[in-house]
Amino acid sequence: MSDASGILATPAATLDRVTPEADPVALVRGAIQRLSGEEPISRIVVGLPRRLDGSDNDQTPGVRKFAAELGMRTGLPISLQDERLTSREAEARLALRERDWRRRKHRLDAAAAAIVLQDWLDEQRAPGLPSEGEG
Repeated sequence: MSDASGILATPAATLDRVTPEADPVALVRGAIQRLSGEEPISRIVVGLPRRLDGSDNDQTPGVRKFAAELGMRTGLPISLQDERLTSREAEARLALRERDWRRRKHRLDAAAAAIVLQDWLDEQRAPGLPSEGEG
């Protein structure tokens, strides 16, 4: 989530899909409803997986479909943000503060999500730069 000024992203929570059959959109929608009771939510930024060369990979169409469905079910605007190398960046940042790899692994997804959001926030403040995957 970002702060009220839209400058700083911080990890909020991670969600675990209990079973492969669980509806991921319903899971995220429920989390958004819980979080919106604490802080108003005006937009959802979804990480868009891509190959290193910037082209779509086999997960990209599913994420686009997920994002579209999430937007329809929540009524919130959705932005897609390139997530290339965010897990590596998160791992490197966490390794500076946490030596135990088990603890780092537990926090990795949340840290990577915060990096995706921070990248999106930074792009919004930088006029004239195109927004990757805006949708």
